[in-house]
Amino acid sequence: MLVPELVTLVIMAFAVGMDAFSVSLGIGIFKLRLRQVFSIGISVGLFHMAMPLLGIMTGHLLSATFGKITGFIGGMLLVIMGGLMIVSSFRNDEQTIVAPIGWGLLFFSVVVSLDSFSAGLSLGMFGAKAIAAMIIFGVVSAFLTWSGLILGRKVQSWLGFYGEMLGGFILIAFGIKLVFIG
Repeated sequence: MLVPELVTLVIMAFAVGMDAFSVSLGIGIFKLRLRQVFSIGISVGLFHMAMPLLGIMTGHLLSATFGKITGFIGGMLLVIMGGLMIVSSFRNDEQTIVAPIGWGLLFFSVVVSLDSFSAGLSLGMFGAKAIAAMIIFGVVSAFLTWSGLILGRKVQSWLGFYGEMLGGFILIAFGIKLVFIG
């Protein structure tokens, strides 16, 4: 693999992984244990490995169409998740409506990894090395997810009650950005 191709993959991985970082800031508002933070980062990293691979495998078929569709779907799901977090912040009990555990973890991982599929479509059109792209995308997104979750944890301790509401607004804002800007 040539150095320019490696640099391109790392830059793309950071660009795609910033979604995971931004959304993780909002999710990090939950009172997560470090073990949960670790497993969320691993899950997101694995999905960021699988999605570009799927995209690369179908690369030259429908790149532009899938790119728009996955951005729209991911954005709408983030808006819904953010709305549920805001509603949950007004409830008196400690139970949250949306939590990054079980099905919520799977949902979160898929939502933040949808744009990796689109990136994989583009990479497939240019004949990028699938294994290198998978590893780079997975490692970078896991690192960015951990960073966002840990930073979100710190913010939660400062904001208290308003933390979960802020997390919901972050998810909604990011979802709207995905829907309308891409």
